[in-house]
Amino acid sequence: MPMKKNSGALITVFLAVLIDLMGFGIVLPLLPFYASAFNASPVTIGLLYSIYSFAQLVFAPIWGGLSDRIGRRPIMLISTFGAAIAYVLFGLAHSLFILFLSRLIAGIMGGNISTAQAYVADVTTPEDRAKGMGLIGAAFGIGFLLGPAIASVLIHPAFMKLFHISEHNRFAIPGFFAALMSTVSFLLVMFKLPETVGKTPADNGKLVKISIFTPQFWNMIFHDKKSRVPFLFPMLIGCMLLSSFGQSSLYSSFPLFCESSFKVSAENVGFMFAFMGLINVVVQGGLIRMLLKRFSEEVLFLSGAVFMSAGFSLVSVAHSKNILILFLAIMAIGWSLVIPTLSSLISKEADPSQVGATMGISQGMASLGRVIGPTWGGFLYAVAHRLPFAATGAILFLMVLVGLKIKPGLNTLER
Repeated sequence: MPMKKNSGALITVFLAVLIDLMGFGIVLPLLPFYASAFNASPVTIGLLYSIYSFAQLVFAPIWGGLSDRIGRRPIMLISTFGAAIAYVLFGLAHSLFILFLSRLIAGIMGGNISTAQAYVADVTTPEDRAKGMGLIGAAFGIGFLLGPAIASVLIHPAFMKLFHISEHNRFAIPGFFAALMSTVSFLLVMFKLPETVGKTPADNGKLVKISIFTPQFWNMIFHDKKSRVPFLFPMLIGCMLLSSFGQSSLYSSFPLFCESSFKVSAENVGFMFAFMGLINVVVQGGLIRMLLKRFSEEVLFLSGAVFMSAGFSLVSVAHSKNILILFLAIMAIGWSLVIPTLSSLISKEADPSQVGATMGISQGMASLGRVIGPTWGGFLYAVAHRLPFAATGAILFLMVLVGLKIKPGLNTLER
């Protein structure tokens, strides 16, 4: 069915994901400071980031498979409601244990992204799939752009003084505000989002119960799908792992690199991340639609892989702040092209009855990348300050090789 006939549903799922990700973006930059209030070590702070991604790694495929069985709406309702509970715990945390518990629950309930991607696949044609996936990517960009900005306002001394918030409770308000965001997302799904899985549970076959620790997870990746390119699906899933790994490796190494090499303050590093988020919004929110009128998804994926790999490698040789920002822009453009086209290509390899499970596997591998990336970046930074970027850029070149492999065999869509 044409994309324009489903624009209302796409806008609703975009808003639901955006609002939920704004809550996520509010909490994310505050974690190190909140944990430090409980005397957490740097290693413990790193584990706070990893536990969320690890839980999402385990549960995203399960939620995706379950959405094929009982529908997209119930899973999105459960995940957004669960996220609201997690953020309330974040706001109420008076110990490191409760803070860890809040992040664990948030990771477990992180099934709304893979389910939203499956929803987009349900309501778009193959020709319009990448455009729809671009909306989810734009929601990421806007969420990560606005979330940290909102967090900065909520913990600003002037705001706290205006509303008589004590220093002891400075992290409670962002947590509760994030919970409010997830609640609004829950209500949007409940009242505005129609279901797309038409079959009843009794007619929809056996429930697919998969996680990274089950044989079914790996069987679905390496099962022969009779693609025109041998091992296409495993290669695409591997690229999802690599793209997530590359992006998340920045979290631990890039701020330290900026401070040591360019004397850039933490605040300005935040602006650099916001700059990359803005590029994400521009590319995935609109530019990619124009590009898809002239180029195939395979060509755009290959181009994005080249930009992303080159951007990372070039950061390692940057010797001024302005040049560094230029290389960051190249990297961000690449990532913004890779994610929606890659998600679309993966969804097209899915069995129509297992789109949710397939996108869950995709997000599960992305979560694995986010578990490994920060540790990789921090470890290599300790060896040499510029090494994380050169080494990561070299690894991301594998995506370029995949792009060269799939482009001749799949560039057949009529535009």
